[in-house]
Amino acid sequence: MNQVRDTIRAVLPDAQERISWSMPTYWSKRNIIHFAAFKKHIGLYPGDKAIENFGDRLKEYKTSKGAVQLPYDKPFPLPLIAEIAKWCYETGNHH
Repeated sequence: MNQVRDTIRAVLPDAQERISWSMPTYWSKRNIIHFAAFKKHIGLYPGDKAIENFGDRLKEYKTSKGAVQLPYDKPFPLPLIAEIAKWCYETGNHH
């Protein structure tokens, strides 16, 4: 969890950390991205447009309309997480 948090904070230094929908959330005039810990994965919630935009790079992960599951038994794709968070912030797409 801390790796994901540190990665997102590094690319969104001006965003506030909040709790929204009972999840850590990055906010700057709107919710940018959320994440949460589950038993077997971390759920990353960048919204449906981000999942569509990065779909080809998320093929090895289980995704749903606005979320991706990052299993604990694989290394977290931290550069990709950073890129998704930055894209959400810059494009105004949010969850």
